[in-house]
Amino acid sequence: MDAEDAGRVGQVRRAAAAALIGTAIEFYDFFLYGTAAALVFGPVFFPGLGTVGALLAAFSVYAVAFLARPVGAVVFGHFGDRVGRRATLVVSLLLMGLATAGVGLLPGFGVWGWWAPAVLVVLRVCQGVGLGGEWGGAALLIAENAPAGRRGRYGGFLQLGPTIGFVLANGVFLVLQLGLDEGEFRAWGWRVPFLASFVMVAVGLFVRLRVEESPLFRTGVRRERLPVLEVLREHWRPVLAGGGAITVGYALFYLTTTYALAYATTGLGAASTLVLSMLLVGAAGMAATVWLSASCSDRWGRRRTLRWATGLAAVWSLVLFPLLETVSRPLMFVALAGAMVVLGAMFGPLAAFLPELFPTRVRYTGAALTYNLGGVVGGATTPLVATRLTGAYGTAQPVGWYLAVLGVLALGCLRMLPENTGAELGSVGGSVDGPMDGSVDGSVDGAADGERRRAPRLGADPAA
Repeated sequence: MDAEDAGRVGQVRRAAAAALIGTAIEFYDFFLYGTAAALVFGPVFFPGLGTVGALLAAFSVYAVAFLARPVGAVVFGHFGDRVGRRATLVVSLLLMGLATAGVGLLPGFGVWGWWAPAVLVVLRVCQGVGLGGEWGGAALLIAENAPAGRRGRYGGFLQLGPTIGFVLANGVFLVLQLGLDEGEFRAWGWRVPFLASFVMVAVGLFVRLRVEESPLFRTGVRRERLPVLEVLREHWRPVLAGGGAITVGYALFYLTTTYALAYATTGLGAASTLVLSMLLVGAAGMAATVWLSASCSDRWGRRRTLRWATGLAAVWSLVLFPLLETVSRPLMFVALAGAMVVLGAMFGPLAAFLPELFPTRVRYTGAALTYNLGGVVGGATTPLVATRLTGAYGTAQPVGWYLAVLGVLALGCLRMLPENTGAELGSVGGSVDGPMDGSVDGSVDGAADGERRRAPRLGADPAA
């Protein structure tokens, strides 16, 4: 390997590390609110509404960030497609980190009255805008640097970021709950994880500023004046179908990690430390299946891997809450850990799958908008729907049927998307504008099979 080849290998590895660390920090910030909403935000910011009313209010503010994420995708996608991936990712990290730290400094309702939840909404919007621009840019940072035959595997590094962020967010809350009494935790303990964002953002900035711009973006790609207009005019089908395909993953994730935490502690009487511990153990299984499915997608194809994972999610949705409502510790663990394992299989291929749907000139906007539209339907509304369904029927089992329906719809959306596994990203674009029948060059699986023949060994190709 000569000096030029070694430099390219180093750039790919730096890009993967920057995407992993930055995304882990951003999702840590984002997940903090969900855990705090389930455990403490009701009485801190919405006292006097009753248990269910306060929980609904906290989850409503939680949903605001998902509504803001497509805005972030458009705004950051615009500058990411015109100015560059790296600079945009630095700004998104700063916005998310400062908004999160602001939540930690925000007085409660008892001090500021209704100004407290009002400012909380503003900070949550800033979180949503920041995360809306984060994932798409981080995915491109890897996809546009990685060799075609290893794009799924390298994308798996990015998809480990949300898992790490989840573990950090829930782990620090678990430690605080074990070390503080309930009064101390509600008075000041919950603020510590939010204030820690100052330190984590500094680390993320140090890593991201050392990464070079994407080579595909540097090599004279045509810049659109308004990338979002081209995406909505020429690539609206993969945006809608892709967003629909990932909706059930979002829904299952946030029901498992946020709503199930609230339901198990307030509705079933389980200790919050017990449920958090189960989720943390389940996150290890999620990390393993993220890596496995991401790697398998290079061989089997992204779409085929996602179809299997989505089918498993639809099935698991039907057993998640019946197992949880047994209040048997082993069965509750199976319910939560099983959901996390299935989720890992769904999320693994996404960092390669979505960028492969769009041409370079609008790839940031297209991938980010698709990813975050799925979040609006799956992440924003599902905890609210689940709370209403449980209140109406006295059990959470109808929530499982709601999830299963989303899974069937997601499978239908996947059938509408092409299989671009292994395509050279510099030439991607014609495939997404052609027939949306799931075929590329006449074969759904041909791309993956051809890629197995063409894929270089890692380190043997100058772009590896």
